[in-house]
Amino acid sequence: MTLSSALNSVQSIFNTTAKQSSIVSTNIANVGNSDYVRRQASVTTSLAGAQVVTISRAQEDALLTQYLQSNSKDSAQQTLLSGLESLKSLVGGNDYETSPSTYLSAFQQAMQTFATSPSSSITAQSAVTAAQDLANSLNTASDGVQSVRADADAEIASQVDTLNSLLAQFETANNAVKAATTTGADTSSALDEREKLLKQISSIVGVTSVTRSNNDMALYTSDGTVLFETIPRSVTFSPTSTYVAGSEGNAVYIDGVALTAGEGSTTDANGSLQALLQLRDEVAPTFQAQLDEIAKSLVQIFSESDGTSSAPGLFTWTTSSGAAGGTPSASDDTTGIAATISINTAVITSQGGDAMKLRDGNISGITDLNSSDDAGFTDNLDSLYQALSAKRDFSSDAGLSTSQSLMDYASASIGWLEEYRSGATTASENTTAALSRSDEAYSNETGVNLDEELTLLLDIEQSYKAATKILNVIDEMLQSLLDIAS
Repeated sequence: MTLSSALNSVQSIFNTTAKQSSIVSTNIANVGNSDYVRRQASVTTSLAGAQVVTISRAQEDALLTQYLQSNSKDSAQQTLLSGLESLKSLVGGNDYETSPSTYLSAFQQAMQTFATSPSSSITAQSAVTAAQDLANSLNTASDGVQSVRADADAEIASQVDTLNSLLAQFETANNAVKAATTTGADTSSALDEREKLLKQISSIVGVTSVTRSNNDMALYTSDGTVLFETIPRSVTFSPTSTYVAGSEGNAVYIDGVALTAGEGSTTDANGSLQALLQLRDEVAPTFQAQLDEIAKSLVQIFSESDGTSSAPGLFTWTTSSGAAGGTPSASDDTTGIAATISINTAVITSQGGDAMKLRDGNISGITDLNSSDDAGFTDNLDSLYQALSAKRDFSSDAGLSTSQSLMDYASASIGWLEEYRSGATTASENTTAALSRSDEAYSNETGVNLDEELTLLLDIEQSYKAATKILNVIDEMLQSLLDIAS
């Protein structure tokens, strides 16, 4: 080997170790960065010496696909569970102490106490107060359900904006990847950026990716709708600021196709958008329907009739037009009745009413069952008490049994919510575990291991030291030649 060829070899080693050191240093600087994929220099040797020919990226497409699916599922499940927890808090949390079911039980007990002491104005007032508490609980729960729907609608609008922004950023990152691929430049940083955006998109909407020629990537939703192909596809949504019972929210459109809502406590939704639609359009309206059935039954049970006509008695309500509601029949539209149910002022003492009218059955003014004003009259109270536990018909739209007592129906409503929430909780634990495993598997293959990088850095250091020793020998030889020549 000539001195010149030896010098070329040393220079090649220095150039190679410099590039390797730079790559390892970048890897070490990104330890713990979940959006960074490890790089590695591919070194080859020739007569000209060693040199870095490519910088490879530890890409694992199969594991990334699994992560994206797990991320979408977990995001949807957590979103649904959060909404169910909000509904649960409306009715008192773990013990459901402020639920209509709890107040209905208290009201039934107050009615029983009133029946045992029908001449007592105190027990009469207690029964009316219990009825007021029951009506208030229905009002509060109904308003809360609509608030949950409004919050979900606002969150949908926010996430649609975020999704459009992410897709715009994805276009920039995708173009950078294509440009780097075309020119033969290192694509690692551009690929990292594109992958980071893909992860964020997957938490909002289920997404599948297809990599085409020139490293171009197209995105589709879980149901096959085009999300991104060369350019972002439009994601549109018109928010609704105010919700009342019966309000229908607007759909989310992706490239003109409506996004479907998820179904079930173990939701089949992919991404938070579908789960929010499920909460707004399926779960909350069903619970509202149950509240309305309870309120409707109360008005019906306590209505008064003279044989030819009937009118609301203890419980009254207001129609959507603002007019006083009559005694609803099975076919009447009573959507939102839980939000407007109230106590007839005829029995409210503070407003000039007489609580004893509840005993006598003449709250509406069209009948008087106790015309003799018997202080021990209990027929009406007994009848009303028994009616609360008697079987009656309910609408099938509310998701519960259509034939049971009002007391059982109110309890079943809480049971429905708790069962839904419990199922969602179990499912959320499973999706979280699945996401954790997917993340770990992907990180193990593509993430930076500090121990491995430090070991590699020591190997590079040894190569550098060897090159330094060769350079020192060459220097001594050249010096010897100069000494001889002089």
